[in-house]
Amino acid sequence: MSGPLRWSAAAPEHGGPDAMGAALHDFSTNSNACGPCPGALHAVRAADATRYPDPAYTALREGLGAFHGVAPRRIVLAGGASEFIHRITALAVQKGCVQVALPAHSYGDYAQAAQARGLALARAGEAGAGLAGLAGLQWACDPSSPLGRPDPAAHVWHAPADGGVPGVLRVLDCAYAPLRLEGPGAWTGRPATTPAHCWQVWTPNKALGLTGVRAAYAVAPAGAEGQVDTLVALAPSWPLGAHGVALLQAWLDPAVQQWVVGSLATLRDWKARQLALCAGLGWAVRAGSQANYFCARPDGGPDPQSLAERLAGLRGQGIKLRDCTSFGLPGHVRLGVLPPASQQALLQAWGR
Repeated sequence: MSGPLRWSAAAPEHGGPDAMGAALHDFSTNSNACGPCPGALHAVRAADATRYPDPAYTALREGLGAFHGVAPRRIVLAGGASEFIHRITALAVQKGCVQVALPAHSYGDYAQAAQARGLALARAGEAGAGLAGLAGLQWACDPSSPLGRPDPAAHVWHAPADGGVPGVLRVLDCAYAPLRLEGPGAWTGRPATTPAHCWQVWTPNKALGLTGVRAAYAVAPAGAEGQVDTLVALAPSWPLGAHGVALLQAWLDPAVQQWVVGSLATLRDWKARQLALCAGLGWAVRAGSQANYFCARPDGGPDPQSLAERLAGLRGQGIKLRDCTSFGLPGHVRLGVLPPASQQALLQAWGR
């Protein structure tokens, strides 16, 4: 009899459930720990899974367009952010792109999608310097992942004098914009102004605490309707199922947005407690996170192998943290903000 199925060593690393199932106290994802949002959960459970969605997603695109103040023609639906990352990378290749510019530390699928297509990578320094201006595809994430800081590239793109770069695709990952807890741009229930010359990718499942529903959408910059047509042509039929449609429709409900905004106050309190807990353990926290997650070096920075062993020990006790080695931060962990009971479990388990 064959052994258990294992992922290839080349498979992207993610937080969340693993071969052991779901951790009782899962700090490894950035999902809203106040969730699931009751209104969104009800909508997903009530979705009619006996029928195909409208293949053009007419009503949903109209609603999302109104939410962002753009024409429905500029909305592209996707089966999750990762699916869109691969699809827009394919579009960049069609346009002759040979190099992709990435933040200093970023979500691994940006690089994985580029490398799968033979594209070179140009990675910025931590201050944002060094992004290749001639890279045909440029990524930014604000707040950034895994550090939760403002993205320097996004700051440049916001500058009034910035008019974009002809022939270059810029993509701003807004995954954590609704979970910004501090600083300018904290979520109010409506998207703030974003750079005019870039794409925006939105994944509301994180803010709604429903990451198991794979659904996302992108907002195209003005004048990019031809690129929208190409991206739609690159997609399979029905990239969203009925549950994904229900989630994104719920995202537009004012009551759901009110819940998201209300959850931020709770997350701020839990984050302050969690930061204090890490400081009490002697962990070196990377400063500057404005989101519902942050990075730290446990015990001031054990070597990566020792840290991996300790994280495996925690996993055996039902606690999971995200090793940041794949983000280019060996010796660090990323911790999503969890309730005080989970924080206490971490404190006790780490002591053991």
